[in-house]
Amino acid sequence: MGFTIGGIRDMRSGSRRRGRTSGRASDCTTVAEFTGLWGWDVVPGARAAGSECSCGRPDCPAPGAHPLDPSVVVPAGATLDEVTDSWGRFPGASALLPVGRAFDIIDVPEAAGRRALIRLERMGLPLGPVIATPEGRAHFFVAPGAAAELPALLYRTGWDDATLDLHALGPGAYITAPPSDRSGLGPATWLRAPSLDTATQPPQARLLLGTLAYVAHRSPCA
Repeated sequence: MGFTIGGIRDMRSGSRRRGRTSGRASDCTTVAEFTGLWGWDVVPGARAAGSECSCGRPDCPAPGAHPLDPSVVVPAGATLDEVTDSWGRFPGASALLPVGRAFDIIDVPEAAGRRALIRLERMGLPLGPVIATPEGRAHFFVAPGAAAELPALLYRTGWDDATLDLHALGPGAYITAPPSDRSGLGPATWLRAPSLDTATQPPQARLLLGTLAYVAHRSPCA
């Protein structure tokens, strides 16, 4: 089966009619959007209920916030049928996006991120997707390589000596994709949803960093 925007709408309508019994189909449709529309790899992730992780390890160091099996990747470009075949082996899994492939992440407090979004939109700067996590963070999608370049970028923009609650996530990290639950704390949500013109070409970090650093510096307790 191919994967089209119209096909997504049809699947969503059918899923709503079928109610709870269609939960797995809805999950597959969401994952297929990530792979087919936005060009992202997706990894099945654990879920948490209280302090217990679905991975089954009583000593799990990150309940509900890690891949079930990092070697299992639903690749970018996978069709809905291919996603269904892969995801069906992990019922109830959360959707994790590997960082460092199609994008890196600039991480700031959510309140600061919301203020930065307003400023960046007014300035007309290019923006990619932005996720709000249930831990109160904002994840700005930027071009790959930002994590490695962050110290030099902060130095060039004069923010290297400032106390900033601003971090970069790069290769080896995973973020929880909306609407999956993270760590049993609630769902991740979009502050700025992906679009066809930004998902596969997120902006260079240098274009956003000055504003993100300024807002994070002005609101360290955000």
